[in-house]
Amino acid sequence: MRTENPPPVRLSDYQPYPFRIDQVRMRFQLHPTDTRVLTQLDIRRVGDGDAALVLDGEKLTMKSIRLNGDALSADDYTIDSEKLTLPRVGDTFSLEIETSISPETNTELSGLYMSSGRFCTQCEAEGFRRIAFYPDRPDVLAPFHVRVEAEKAKYPFLLSNGNPTTSGNLDGGRHFAEWTDPHPKPSYLFALVGGEFDVLEDDFTTSSGKPVKLAIYVEKGDAPRAAYAMLSLKNAMSWDEDVFGREYDLDIFQIVAVRDFNFGAMENKGLNIFNSAYVLADGSAATDADFEAIESIVAHEYFHNWTGNRITCRDWFQLCLKEGLTVYRDQEFTKAMRSPAVARIKEVIRLRTRQFPEDAGPLAHPVRPDRYARIDNLYTATVYEKGAELIRMLRLMIGDESFFAGMNRYFDTFDGTAATIEDFVDAFQPSTHHDLGAFSQWYAQAGTPAITAKGKYDAAARTWKLTLTQAVPPTPGQPQKVAVPIPLRVALFDSNGAKIDARLGDGLAGPEHVLLLDQPSKDFIFSGVGSPPRASLNRGFSAPVRLTDDLPEPDRAALAGADDDPFAQWEALQSIARAVILDSVRGGSREPDGVRAAAYVRSLRDSVVRAAGADPAFAALLLYIPTVGELILDSKDADPSALHVVRLELRRSVARALEDQLLAALDKAEPQTFDPSAAAAGRRALRSSALSLLSSLGDRHETLIAQAYRGATTMTECLAALTALSNIESGAFDLALADFEARWANAPLVMDKWFGVQSMSIRNDLRERLVKLQTRPDYDLRNPNRVRSLAASFAMNNPVAFHAEDGWGYRFLADLILKVDPLNPALSARLSTAFESWRSFNAVRRDHAQAQLRRLSEAGLSRNALDIVDRALADQK
Repeated sequence: MRTENPPPVRLSDYQPYPFRIDQVRMRFQLHPTDTRVLTQLDIRRVGDGDAALVLDGEKLTMKSIRLNGDALSADDYTIDSEKLTLPRVGDTFSLEIETSISPETNTELSGLYMSSGRFCTQCEAEGFRRIAFYPDRPDVLAPFHVRVEAEKAKYPFLLSNGNPTTSGNLDGGRHFAEWTDPHPKPSYLFALVGGEFDVLEDDFTTSSGKPVKLAIYVEKGDAPRAAYAMLSLKNAMSWDEDVFGREYDLDIFQIVAVRDFNFGAMENKGLNIFNSAYVLADGSAATDADFEAIESIVAHEYFHNWTGNRITCRDWFQLCLKEGLTVYRDQEFTKAMRSPAVARIKEVIRLRTRQFPEDAGPLAHPVRPDRYARIDNLYTATVYEKGAELIRMLRLMIGDESFFAGMNRYFDTFDGTAATIEDFVDAFQPSTHHDLGAFSQWYAQAGTPAITAKGKYDAAARTWKLTLTQAVPPTPGQPQKVAVPIPLRVALFDSNGAKIDARLGDGLAGPEHVLLLDQPSKDFIFSGVGSPPRASLNRGFSAPVRLTDDLPEPDRAALAGADDDPFAQWEALQSIARAVILDSVRGGSREPDGVRAAAYVRSLRDSVVRAAGADPAFAALLLYIPTVGELILDSKDADPSALHVVRLELRRSVARALEDQLLAALDKAEPQTFDPSAAAAGRRALRSSALSLLSSLGDRHETLIAQAYRGATTMTECLAALTALSNIESGAFDLALADFEARWANAPLVMDKWFGVQSMSIRNDLRERLVKLQTRPDYDLRNPNRVRSLAASFAMNNPVAFHAEDGWGYRFLADLILKVDPLNPALSARLSTAFESWRSFNAVRRDHAQAQLRRLSEAGLSRNALDIVDRALADQK
């Protein structure tokens, strides 16, 4: 049985809502299976005088409805599974509706639901319609007053948006709390929480002297583990004042951590709700990556207060306006808190492993799409990560002064409104001579630009001509592409490794230039160049493009040793490793070319030795070899197994050549007291990379790695050693797993890591292991974290096994999607995206993947999951 999706929503069909909500008053009487919601709306008409009042509503039981105080009969309105329509209303009126909902049975985790016995909400994008009948769209903004009532013993904390106004006791052991949010907001930012918690409290004083109370609500006993989240929040509040001039605007800022959550966190005004994985951390139970994610996500949700809440998006097509911009802001915050070079390289790795495949497959869409079937499926790496890159390019093009002038103009002009991409871009135009209309094409066009760079040196004229050509491959619905303005940071080096002070065109001479490639092909002439240069292109990854140049491999290796841009140095080594692996696979070899691999290893060793003392985190990233997932993008009819074999051989070459340095890194003992600082995390990152590389040598260092596991004093080192043991086909891995489980069985977030490390392993018994893991009593299909720890870890982070040639990985995931989908369509849809690159593989794999996609397409999936599956199967036109 096949489910049919309704026609897509189109940007071109946007119409303003014909009514304005002047005030929302809500009363919640919380009960697990029969929560009563009384909604009172003050409404006035601002549009078409004949328009009916249409409110969204799903899975609601209507109890009563009154218009201007008068009860309505069934003849006065129509109601279906998605809408409530009142055809006859006046120009100014009040509407009162009482509904009943069952939070306890809400497994979709959208709307009001229960997590570990606590009430909580998730309303973005369209969850509020599962709470009350309302125009559930982002361009309808209103102030909210909320009263929450519940049994006091079970639910002592009753929270909502805004500032607390009053609270007290009621008869029958119940109590209430009232909250007022003075800032008009769309319904997707509504939040409510009721339950028992421990609370970590603090305070913050804004730059204007306003005191703000801070509170983080966590499970009983977990308050000390929220300390880093609180520190990150205060750092973010200070940074936003210092860099963007944005102060917080309420009397209180609250974060609630829950175990059951479909996403990372939600920026509800004044009451952020978080997946507990991004709040709770200490050195024994959380990795350095966890600490970094907490810092980033806490900042991200706080920054939304201005870029998302105070200024929201007019419609969901403008989602990147709040998400891409806020990702950019949290990335800049991370650079301020940590090593900018390391942070930037990690951003590029995430972009290449998450967004580039999306842009190259059947799910490709523009940063601002012009249509969608299910809005939940557009919370993508393209909207978030690529959207952030567009902001970064804009800043580089127009300069810092113009950028911040434009940001201030945007804040001043659109505060309290629902804005569009055009509004945002237009705010910068008065501050720059660049035509930002052309830049806007980045928002409308899908696909990753491919740039070809060719250089030609003229000894007599002492000039070097750089010819840049851009092209974007066809993507679904966009067979023809246009050129976009691409800013590229460029520096030239001579054969001795010195920077050349070259003049670009008629401009001033300088060691670095920003080129703007705004045509399909363009020449750039550098003068004052005394010898054939080595060009460092796209320094700092100034544009999200795929770059091919004509630099010979020996020159690239030499440039890696001379370049003063950390990203460019890292990228040079990445390019060599990528070419060595891909050329070997294309040639049918199971190991890399010996001469080229040896040259790469020498360059890598020199760079690592230089970096290890000054910046061990950077040294750890230098040891990163492009993953199989990244290599697939550069392969036609990809064979992940062959890519893995050659990549593993290159890793072994690195491990053998750097064995002494890797062992020396492990000999450096860390202090017993955990230090979450970036410097300490960098040292642990280098040790983790050492363990990983040494594990590629089989059982040669198995005893050492097992000792590292037993002696680990932090979760970072513990998990690094456990992961390294997973690379060795012996019983040591299972012994360590048993020990890990014995220590952490009662810590769900830590056990998620235990599931994940097994799912990402490339072992002979992986199939049986995954099946066995699914039978465990603590494998709960209703908990997104646990499902992701197994299914997403396998399908999205283990391409060798998932894309196995006999198709078992595809069957495994399809079976799991069919189990998850009836419980949580948003989660099943996200899992389905693992099929996005299926057309990139050889014919045998493509046939297996297509068979499972067709099976899913005919299985009666939810609209969310069916949208992904059908797009993956669609003809690429």
